[in-house]
Amino acid sequence: MKAVLIIAPIWYQDIEYLDTKAELEKAGIEVITAAKKAGICKGKLGGTAQATLSIDNINVEDYDAIVFIGGPGAVRHQEDVQAQITAQEAITEQKVLAAICIAPTILAKAGVLEGKKATVWNEDGLQDQLLEQEGATYTGETVTIDGKIITANGPQAAKDFGKAIVKALNVK
Repeated sequence: MKAVLIIAPIWYQDIEYLDTKAELEKAGIEVITAAKKAGICKGKLGGTAQATLSIDNINVEDYDAIVFIGGPGAVRHQEDVQAQITAQEAITEQKVLAAICIAPTILAKAGVLEGKKATVWNEDGLQDQLLEQEGATYTGETVTIDGKIITANGPQAAKDFGKAIVKALNVK
């Protein structure tokens, strides 16, 4: 099993990345990190991560799960055409598609949450509106699972988010 975690090059959410990655690796899932460009990425909390793949080079067929990590920098992916295409291809290829914190807005902008239940970081009271404008039903839950789409609302949900991805992949 393989999963790709997509992070922002600057200001990804460190806890969401590390806790999700740890849960996947604990289950024996190979994790690849991707960003807009391959290279060192800087976390909001001061950590760094090595993206070995650019979003442009993700071949969705090669992965069992496509995971968007949040943080302030993830907002840039909302309008990123390649990020949107990657999310759309994940649905077409029937892969697990997951997003945490602000990242569910990327899925909403990609048009893949229409008619789906989803959650999102919503401390400003605007993100739920964005999801609903794009046809999703905002749940307000910590983690929401709707078929193969998994969304979570922030760092405190990262471990449960990772476990939900593992469960969706039917990893024992």
